[in-house]
Amino acid sequence: QVQLVESGGGLVQAGDSLRLSCAASERTLRLKAMGWFRQAPTKEREFVAAITRSGSNTYYAHSVEGRFTISKDNAKNTVYLQMNSLKPEDTAVYYCAAHRMAYVTMRIEDFGSWGQGTQVTVSS
Repeated sequence: QVQLVESGGGLVQAGDSLRLSCAASERTLRLKAMGWFRQAPTKEREFVAAITRSGSNTYYAHSVEGRFTISKDNAKNTVYLQMNSLKPEDTAVYYCAAHRMAYVTMRIEDFGSWGQGTQVTVSS
């Protein structure tokens, strides 16, 4: 059973920054690609960012590219999502997810383990 625990959400103003954290096991980060998704009220869950298990390659949704950065710290067994220049449309519950495989795809169905989510609210 893969356990993922997100933290770092909150209420911020447009233009502010937040860093989300996802605590995982050493084994998970060593074997799995990892990703972040988000779900806004009345909308479907959508891909935000992903990182390969080596950490050498990252992938982003067009809506966040240039503003968000995904990274991982193997020593701390943690995946991060640094979010800068936040916009009201970034408001959502953000979920950390572990891919079923070592390589990255952006399809939600390819991610087999999920955290409980952390709320991010951006006011205008």
